[in-house]
Amino acid sequence: MRKAERASIVLKILEAHYPKTPVPLDHQDNFTLLVAVLLSAQCTDERVNKVTPKLFQLADNPRDMRTKSPEEIYNIIKPCGLGPQKSKAIHELSNILCDSYNGEVPEDIKALEKLPGVGHKTASVVISQGFGHPAFPVDTHIHRLAQRWGLTKGKNVQQTEQDLKKIFPQDSWNKLHLQIIFWGREFCQAQQCHGVTCKICRATFPKRSRPFSHKKP
Repeated sequence: MRKAERASIVLKILEAHYPKTPVPLDHQDNFTLLVAVLLSAQCTDERVNKVTPKLFQLADNPRDMRTKSPEEIYNIIKPCGLGPQKSKAIHELSNILCDSYNGEVPEDIKALEKLPGVGHKTASVVISQGFGHPAFPVDTHIHRLAQRWGLTKGKNVQQTEQDLKKIFPQDSWNKLHLQIIFWGREFCQAQQCHGVTCKICRATFPKRSRPFSHKKP
């Protein structure tokens, strides 16, 4: 089976199962989305959603957030992990947004990537979910599933992102990356499906009988 055929199967199954894809992280605007995505690094969305109401009660915009010390921020976001780094990044990026962007989140992925604590994946999420521009955020979970489904041979998330962008229509990217995340959580978990159990794994590789061995990013 060719890669394009597998991609078509993936799209069909995911679209049928997830016709609507709500954004997993609770937020009110692009600033709160940016902060929530930053906090989600090495942390579950569920935990982030438990922490952000208290954080955004403290400050829900960069002008207010810059007046809070990293210690105040840390005391709230500590359950998310990497608290010292994340609290410092939130404080510093709030300063930058106020000083350089009139308190607004820039609608430019390169500008976003220059903000403290904001990597390519985080910037891609904000650009796609916040501004609606085509992007395909790839984390280690999407990287793992793309390998299982024969959509990439990439050894890292950067190569996987490029491969997925080549085989899926651009107008599907923003929704598709969420659909893949939802499917992985529900049906294709790392330690349960092993590339041989879920509907997509069986459909893309019907003759696979042994657990799939991943290339780690």
